[in-house]
Amino acid sequence: MNNEEPISPWYKQPWFWFLLIFPGAAIIWCISMITVALSIDSSMVTDDYSKQGRGIAMERVRDQTASAMGLQASFVFDERSVSLTMNADDETAGFSYLVLNLFHPTLAEYDRTIQFQPGGNGQYTANLNQPIEGRWYFDLRGPENDWRLKGEASFPRSEIVLNSRTDERG
Repeated sequence: MNNEEPISPWYKQPWFWFLLIFPGAAIIWCISMITVALSIDSSMVTDDYSKQGRGIAMERVRDQTASAMGLQASFVFDERSVSLTMNADDETAGFSYLVLNLFHPTLAEYDRTIQFQPGGNGQYTANLNQPIEGRWYFDLRGPENDWRLKGEASFPRSEIVLNSRTDERG
């Protein structure tokens, strides 16, 4: 009783394809993950740690300078405009202009820079291209970039006060 059925070729065997599907899926998954990893910008990784460290030291000096001057800023946000009142310990702070950097906590493409023009007697005004909503970090600097006031706030909010004495963080 000899059954001589013809054996089908290897590519028609179901067990061959069953055993090949798992390593094949692993290879396809690996190629897709490598493609994703190479196409995404990793902006949180830096190559020059010493340069970043010097920058952090300079920012602390700017914070100490603002504290020594006794600077205080009060912002009032409207729909498309911002008014700022700037005061110092010894006098009303009179700068030729001020720069406010707004940093989004997670998306760098939403960061904004606002330049304030003086209105006299420590008052400054600026216009916004679009309303501000959500959580933002503040970084207010003078024209010579020798001091800095920083803080954070969630919008919509009408008034924000930045004080150099209470804003010292390590």
